Order: sequence, then structure tokens, then C-alpha cells
Amino acid sequence: MSDFEFIRRQRFLGEAYYKWLLPLIDEEIAHWSSHMPPNGGSEEGKAALGARYVARETFRRFLVRYTGGADLNLLRSEFEEVVSSLERYTSAKRVAEKDRTYPPFMFGEIEEYEAAIQLISLCHLLHRRDLLPRLAAMLDPSYRAQDTLYEDLFAYGMDGRIDVDKWYHEEYRDVINSLYSDTDELGISLITSYLDGWYRAMRSASWHDSHLKANPDEGGAYVGYWAIEAAAVSFLLELDDNSYRDHMLYPKDLVDFARKFDSKQDDRAAAEFSGPSKVRTGQPCPETGVWKAVGHNVPGVLVQQGEPMPEVFAPDHSGAYRPQSAVWEFERKA
Repeated sequence: MSDFEFIRRQRFLGEAYYKWLLPLIDEEIAHWSSHMPPNGGSEEGKAALGARYVARETFRRFLVRYTGGADLNLLRSEFEEVVSSLERYTSAKRVAEKDRTYPPFMFGEIEEYEAAIQLISLCHLLHRRDLLPRLAAMLDPSYRAQDTLYEDLFAYGMDGRIDVDKWYHEEYRDVINSLYSDTDELGISLITSYLDGWYRAMRSASWHDSHLKANPDEGGAYVGYWAIEAAAVSFLLELDDNSYRDHMLYPKDLVDFARKFDSKQDDRAAAEFSGPSKVRTGQPCPETGVWKAVGHNVPGVLVQQGEPMPEVFAPDHSGAYRPQSAVWEFERKA
């Protein structure tokens, strides 16, 4: 068994496909960050469409990296860029539509609803509840008090949410009912039932059955199948997930990470670093950890002590993406 097969989190993800898809996604993000799509109508509409592509691919990159076995401490840092890219799209779309309440997802479509619920759930599992208000700012104008699961997931990290007994998709009934179960046993049973029906419930999603074409010749829609909301509810309710933690669609690593995470230790790790807080490209890394490129809106990079600090792939003064020197700022220990 190869190292990749050992660390990957879902068996459908092959190493050749992963190594082909990840650079392709990076190229898509770079291209649409600096180019206008030919369609989209007005200039504002084209800008919004390009920002939508960037936001979509940024989230897909995050998911395929999770599926491929990426370190969760690093993904925790990178998750903010997923939210930031969605904010840029939301802002651009609201300008194009001349509507300050326009949402980034259409909850009537189960694929888009699921993406929104996954993002809210990840805030809990990665201990990034600081991002919940930013998601709410994008979604609340259209969806506040309209969906039980949406409200309940926000309520675990934000005050002032609304108790409501309705939802957009009947397929979520079991996970919703688990939040109101009288016993842990019932909650566990409902989560199990939800996991068993999740993939079938997503049959209208564009990525459904994409694992059948997860190769460089046929397509790149597959980035992993994960019922992340089931993991979030299991964590928030402190359910014993032993009976379903090995279900293929259950991201157990995220639950384990959420349960073991020590925010005080995370803060101490950054505080304990006494070396230089900023280093330039080419200089030796003074401390193993996650470093952020100052002035560049890109995810943090894990660099080992003694390695030369890397270049950053970002737009230059002409808007063209290319490797360039950067000042790197220490973010946290890995």
C-alpha cells in the first residue's frame, strides 16, 4: 500500500487523480482571480461569475485536500480563505444584482443548501466559530428563521438565533430530529439513518456518482462525499459515534479533531515562538509552523525549520499570476 492510500480519507480518491486534480483547481482559481468570463452579461455580472468560480474552486480544493489526508491543523488555517472567497463572490453578486441581500447559495437546490450547511458545520468542527458571523452576514438576509437545521447550527455558536419548525429539504429530517432527541440512543439511531440515506438524497447534485469518473481522462467533479453536518451534530451533542464512525460518508477525523482541540494550547503555541515573526522568501525558516504571506490573500503554508521560505503564487502589478518573493509572517505552530 502506498503512503497516499494510507493517509487518504476515502477510498474513491486515487493518487494519480489527486495529483492531477489539485494543480488543475489551483490553475482555475488563479485564472478566474485575474480574468473575466466571456459570459455573465454586464461587467458587474462577469465579475460576479468569475468570483463565483473562484469561491467554488476554493471550497473544492479544501474538500479534496481533506479527502486526500491533509493535516487538519493546516486545513483549519486554510478554511478562512474558503469563507473569504465566498464573501468576495457575495459582494460582487450583490453589486451585479443591485440587491444588498442576495445570498451566495440558493437553498431551494439541495446541492447549494448542503454546501452552506457544510460550511457552518466546519466552523464548529475546526473550532473556527469566529467565522460564523461572517457566514451569517451572507446568508441571514435571505434565510434567517427559514430553516431549523440552519438556525440550530448557528445557535451553537451565536446568540439571538430563532427557534423555527420548518426546513427546505425533507431529506434532512433525521439529522434535524437528532438535535431534539430525548435520549442519546435515539440521536445515535437518527444519525445512523441519516448517514445511510445521505448519498441517495444527494442524487440531484452535480457531483453525484462523480467517483465513477474520478480519473484524468473523464472528469474532476469528485472531491469527496462527506456528510459533514452529521459530524457536527455528533460533536455538538457529544454523541458516542462508535457505532457509525466507520461509515464511509462520516468524517470521523473532523470529529476527533474537534473533540481534542485545545484553543488555549493553540494560543500558547503561537506565543511560545520567540524567533523572528517575519522572514523573506529564500531565507531559512526559523521555526516549523504555518506561515502566512503578508499582503497576499492566500492560505498559510506549512514550512519546516531550516527550509528556505517559499515564493508565493500571486498576481503581479499587471494582474498576471506568477511566483514571486514575499514576506512571510509566523501564524502558528503545526
